Amino acid sequence: MASIFSKIVAGEIPCYKVAESEHCLAFLDVNPVAKGHVLCIPKQEIDYVFDIDDELFTELFLFSKKVAKGLKKVCPCIKVGQAVVGIDVPHAHVHLIPINQPSDLNFSKHISMTPDEMKSLAEQIAAAIE
Repeated sequence: MASIFSKIVAGEIPCYKVAESEHCLAFLDVNPVAKGHVLCIPKQEIDYVFDIDDELFTELFLFSKKVAKGLKKVCPCIKVGQAVVGIDVPHAHVHLIPINQPSDLNFSKHISMTPDEMKSLAEQIAAAIE
């Protein structure tokens, strides 16, 4: 059965896309822990990040780096934190989260954003990615 992320890649489920390459996709997390919480995924469904072949693994993390730089321009923060958890969705993904202190990478708290706020934020981040 296809993961929710594979359904997003296939266009079956909408997302707030911020960047896309031939093999990777970045979009806002719909259950964010902070404003600007982005997920970067390989388009190919692979459950465990360390099962990704070296070439795609490198591409995913270079893609994530590019997205993080654009994200930091839009969501002022000290750093963009990165996490690979891999438990909730059986599709490898990198969390990029604007942080000002280590406790900001707390997956037990979430914020609410309206669809209009999400759409606007996604557009701003997309425009900031070089």
